[in-house]
Amino acid sequence: MDELRRHIEKIVSLTEDEFIAVKSFFTEKQFKKHRFLIQEGGNATNEFFILKGLVKLYYTNAEGKDHILQFAAEDWWVTDYNAFFNQAAATLNLDCLEDTTVLSISFDGRERLCAEFPKMQYFFLKKSNSGYVALQRRILSLLDGTAAERYAQFRLLYPGLVNRVPKTLLAAYLGVSRETLSRLA
Repeated sequence: MDELRRHIEKIVSLTEDEFIAVKSFFTEKQFKKHRFLIQEGGNATNEFFILKGLVKLYYTNAEGKDHILQFAAEDWWVTDYNAFFNQAAATLNLDCLEDTTVLSISFDGRERLCAEFPKMQYFFLKKSNSGYVALQRRILSLLDGTAAERYAQFRLLYPGLVNRVPKTLLAAYLGVSRETLSRLA
């Protein structure tokens, strides 16, 4: 849980007693490679903080094609946010690309945590804002960037992921063929 404390304290400070209370809202879970944390049609009642490992968040369209929205590694938060916040069925899949250890917090737990500790509400607001910025940057890259520009941006923003994400999945994330990615790499 030291990782969680360091992560939170990049934004807000916590006393020892506050952190003990905060960490009580989280449950550590381990998942093997290829295990789903969330599956389309199921529940997305938890948000996950990645302690160790790598996951992909993706959507499968009616033709069976996967569209990768996000990869998440250590120190990242991930879930199907539409399903999580609206308490609806998941429309996305969250799958482990490596053996993964997470801290899980339920929707109700997060609501209680933020009510009891306003500084945690501020923490989650800052994390959400960072997520919106990253999503906007990704959308603009997909709309207007060349394949080479998208790959260069990924390498710049996520240098630690380039060698961890399988090339086929990285190509799908970037919206290019595996052959195009091979020429760029």
